[in-house]
Amino acid sequence: MKAKEIRVLSIEDLKVKCIDLAEELNKLKFQHGIRPLENTAKLKDLRRQISVIKTVMTEKLQSN
Repeated sequence: MKAKEIRVLSIEDLKVKCIDLAEELNKLKFQHGIRPLENTAKLKDLRRQISVIKTVMTEKLQSN
């Protein structure tokens, strides 16, 4: 998702999305520990998405 798409979500939706992405990241990290992943760039992408979501959440909370 792009930052513009993330900004239109509510804080509750952002929290749920962040939790889902964190769970997916943990699963991929576990799989990568057992055997190498074909697409390791997915790990970096998930970390980036989580950080963008957390940044937008902070912006929304500070603007209130």
